[in-house]
Amino acid sequence: MAKLKNSKVLGFIILVSLFSLLSSSCTVLRGKPEVSRLFYKEKGLASWYGEDFHGRPTSSGEIYDMYGLTAAHRTLPLQTMVHVTNLENGKSVNVKINDRGPFVGGRVIDLSYGAARILNMVEAGISMVTLEVVDTNIDFEDKLKIGVFTVQVGAFLVRENAERLMRNLNKKYGDAYITIYETNSKKFNRVRVGSFLTLEEAQKFAKKLEEKKFNTFVARKD
Repeated sequence: MAKLKNSKVLGFIILVSLFSLLSSSCTVLRGKPEVSRLFYKEKGLASWYGEDFHGRPTSSGEIYDMYGLTAAHRTLPLQTMVHVTNLENGKSVNVKINDRGPFVGGRVIDLSYGAARILNMVEAGISMVTLEVVDTNIDFEDKLKIGVFTVQVGAFLVRENAERLMRNLNKKYGDAYITIYETNSKKFNRVRVGSFLTLEEAQKFAKKLEEKKFNTFVARKD
């Protein structure tokens, strides 16, 4: 009788152990998306944009809502979800990339007013942050490096200045063009050069232009 009782106890222990192992496996699977943050990480200055852009189309075609949780990035695929951490106070927020920018030296991301408010950086205007991609799409690595990229060399309020630079670049490199970008109060003429099928090719060309004293930004063409 004692043996039978001990057998039942042993069987119960085995069942509990198996259940614990299965539960642990399930927990690992549920936690797997967090690992994807390690795939892409970037550090730099974040800025934010608000009222002057509110209600205007973004690069994705979506209408910009300054109170939403979105952001602009130059090269990450549109619709990418990014975890942004303010290194100055530890606050963080998840945002969706639906626009292109910022085209200001040293800055890596342009946040919506809503996201900037959560990060407590509205008053400061800019803050040092880290970006971590939280997408779990297994094709993300390919999407990150492959697409159509271009190099922006300047942005002008005066059209004639943009056309002068475009002509100069066309003589030396060809395939220079102007795109229009409007806010609620201004109209920018962006001068860009080339179409490259990989991020690496675009970066190499940008470096070549920088050696000629041009200020450049690599951006994805959407």
